[in-house]
Amino acid sequence: MRVHVAGNVCIDTTFRLDRFPQAGETRNAMSHADGLGGKGANQAVAAARTGAPVTLWAATGRDAEAARIRAGLAGEVDMLRLTNFDLPTDRSTIAVDAGGENLIISGVSCAAAFKPLYHSDIGDEVGRGDIVVMQGNLDEEATADCLREANRKGARTILNASPLPKDTYPDFSSVDFLIVNEGEAQAISSFSNLKDAAAELTHLGAMNVIVTLGARGCLLLRRGSKPVSIPAPPVTAVDTSGAGDVLCGTFAGCLAKGASVASALEIAMRTAAIAVTRNGTLASCPSRQELIDLMKNMETEHA
Repeated sequence: MRVHVAGNVCIDTTFRLDRFPQAGETRNAMSHADGLGGKGANQAVAAARTGAPVTLWAATGRDAEAARIRAGLAGEVDMLRLTNFDLPTDRSTIAVDAGGENLIISGVSCAAAFKPLYHSDIGDEVGRGDIVVMQGNLDEEATADCLREANRKGARTILNASPLPKDTYPDFSSVDFLIVNEGEAQAISSFSNLKDAAAELTHLGAMNVIVTLGARGCLLLRRGSKPVSIPAPPVTAVDTSGAGDVLCGTFAGCLAKGASVASALEIAMRTAAIAVTRNGTLASCPSRQELIDLMKNMETEHA
């Protein structure tokens, strides 16, 4: 059972600040660093570190940053399928304050141009029982087309609907697992109460809804069932950027390895809790060995 992640990959530049600047203010960072990122790449690496076979489908330019991305991801995912455009490779600027909260600005020329069914062989390679993971970085039509095709092929689908599109939302009728944070759930559903918001998202087509709540854990609603709250392990956060991607990717990887939905989500919550105690986006993701140990410990706890 293979995980196919169709999304974006970019170079992240992270600035660490004592506080975010106000409008019109210039503020010197305490430190800054470049690294690999992009929600697609982050989620693919997290999934691969569970031991699941993973293919990353993404787009870059033909520049030095693209070569750096290819080199950085070699050995992380077992199948890397990068489409090259005559565009600048995507970049993100991440500001992290002293409390670990983040603001992100992204340039997404390649992601905006990438249509996986047209520019890659994903339609031929996805098979029954595989898992297709997507986010909100690609064009809404391209995302919806991929989800429908995956559904037609008998694959399970996961949509992390972030970042939110400006005007319309993807068709959720081909989504088996919709993963959103609290603000996204409220924005899409127009409900402030999270249980009502999750219920509305199932009415909009999603089979299962996972609302992530940061330090408060997450809410899982399976269509036709009652919502279940899953607590997060108590930790001291230093950087929350990338934690949602770690959760989403780990969840997909665990499902691919045969874990139940509840077990996969619990492992994903614990993995994300580790990630927020570390700096960086992709750099914060626990190692393969850490994930293996975490999964073994969970098996022991539930034996």
